[in-house]
Amino acid sequence: MMGAITGDIIGSVYEWRPTKEMDFELFAPGSRFTDDTVMTIAVADALMSGAREDSHLYVVKMQAYGQTYPNAGYGGMFGQWIFTRHPKPYNSFGNGSAMRVSPVGFLLNDLDSILAEAERSAAVTHSHPEGIKGAQATAAAIFLARTGHDKPAIKAAIKKRFGYDLDRTLEEIRPAYAFDVTCQGSVPESIIAFLESTDYEDAVRKAISLGGDSDTMACIAGGIAEAFYGGVPGWMVSKVKNYLDQRLIDQVERFESEMRVR
Repeated sequence: MMGAITGDIIGSVYEWRPTKEMDFELFAPGSRFTDDTVMTIAVADALMSGAREDSHLYVVKMQAYGQTYPNAGYGGMFGQWIFTRHPKPYNSFGNGSAMRVSPVGFLLNDLDSILAEAERSAAVTHSHPEGIKGAQATAAAIFLARTGHDKPAIKAAIKKRFGYDLDRTLEEIRPAYAFDVTCQGSVPESIIAFLESTDYEDAVRKAISLGGDSDTMACIAGGIAEAFYGGVPGWMVSKVKNYLDQRLIDQVERFESEMRVR
């Protein structure tokens, strides 16, 4: 999930200062982790704590992390949900379900289980079919990428199962593309950024260069790129850890250890 976290931090300063260029500073002044990182780690913690047997752990962990990091930049409805005594799903199709799902794609080892768990992780808040689909598509792309599938196979599988239009190019999308926090308006574009990339850094740059919800799109594309390219460059990982506090670092390292034993 380091690919998702790195994408989030790199994209954080471009969320409200969008760029259509590829040549931008990767770790610019003001870079920080956002809600994307916090909730990605919350999902990882929930999974490692037994969420496959008790999906309520997604609620418990998301609320606990959200309350610990209340100023991470949550959307309005989710920001209220974090502090709700008896939280319920609110039929969202926002891209929050997709940006936090990468641990599911990395930790589980068969596609059917990944699709089911992606839905469970999404549905505690993002119960709209598009919110669930965005999480499933992202997790499925990560699984296919890390299990040796090439880009044409990943593209074909995601198109067939989820109906996303992945035949557009970034050059076609970029001129008219604008900030869009919906799954249906940002997940396909993030996947295309990965499909056109040449390495991890290029995937993140391409996602941000669309000028949209930059941190989340780089988070989604970055998670898939990490899986496909075999990791995040070491210098980036070292840089990213300087932005995280020890609690978050501990969970990242716990997750990496869990992956190694599986």
